[in-house]
Amino acid sequence: MGNRASLLLREEEIAQIQQETGFTPNQIERLYSRFTALDRNDCGTLSRDDFLRIPELAINPLGERIVYAFFQGDECTDRVNFRQFMQVLAHFRPVKKNKENRLNSREEKLKFAFKLYDLDNDNLISKDELLAILHMMVGANISEEQLTSIAERTILEADEDGDQMISFNEFCKALHRTDVEQKMSIRFLN
Repeated sequence: MGNRASLLLREEEIAQIQQETGFTPNQIERLYSRFTALDRNDCGTLSRDDFLRIPELAINPLGERIVYAFFQGDECTDRVNFRQFMQVLAHFRPVKKNKENRLNSREEKLKFAFKLYDLDNDNLISKDELLAILHMMVGANISEEQLTSIAERTILEADEDGDQMISFNEFCKALHRTDVEQKMSIRFLN
């Protein structure tokens, strides 16, 4: 099955994906192998259920939101092809000095994180959306009053225009001291 990945990906496709995402050809072939292993129906695309079979996503409290991110973008469908898969994964590539790729820039990582919180896709994070995400992350480990207090305090601290919502710019300003480039990076093996 290891040869299958290199047989089905042409050199031109690998070069194009490398240019778009910044992954090395070896990383692309390894991720293609993983992609094809998840594609149990051999149709060249993955569904939400295929993603949720990944143990790390299945146990992640934000797994559903992370999977949802794979189905965003220009071509909103219920399936993701390999190129779309790679474009989302590129957000998690570590940022290398003088080798930044637009998909793994600080701004793109922040946009990705913002979308995890923006449940209704209105480009704002409300207290209710923040509460919903906090519930996903901590479950019943913290009381409702404590969660509400955290959500209210977060809105109060980040909301600069007084609309009781967090815009993308306010989100970025609130995280200006956070090393997003490092915290939103996964080391992909060569």
